[in-house]
Amino acid sequence: QVQLVESGGGSVQPGGSLRLSCVASGNIAKINSMGWYRQVPGLQRELVTSIALDGSTHYIDSVKGRFTISRDDAKNTAYLQMNSLKPEDTAVYTCHADLLLTGSYYYWDYWGQGTQVTVSS
Repeated sequence: QVQLVESGGGSVQPGGSLRLSCVASGNIAKINSMGWYRQVPGLQRELVTSIALDGSTHYIDSVKGRFTISRDDAKNTAYLQMNSLKPEDTAVYTCHADLLLTGSYYYWDYWGQGTQVTVSS
């Protein structure tokens, strides 16, 4: 019905950059917020960044100034530009969207499958 598909993960050296994309498809009437979570094995998943419908953004302190989230509502797509990557950024990054389905009155949470980001020399 609704799918969130991420792309752009991979391996990079410290100081490098990656750009993640998340495309939402299906019977979508409206997307409220979109965001990126990350998880390291053995630790809790954490919200890294999110962007609201009005464009306002939130970042955790550890990525401020290095990561930038953006969205293209015409394409139902969110992007995460990650610069100056550090080994501690290594994790599975998962896209999240809070969206309204066509014909529905309620917003629902949807998740992508996750993409691995590895920062290592």
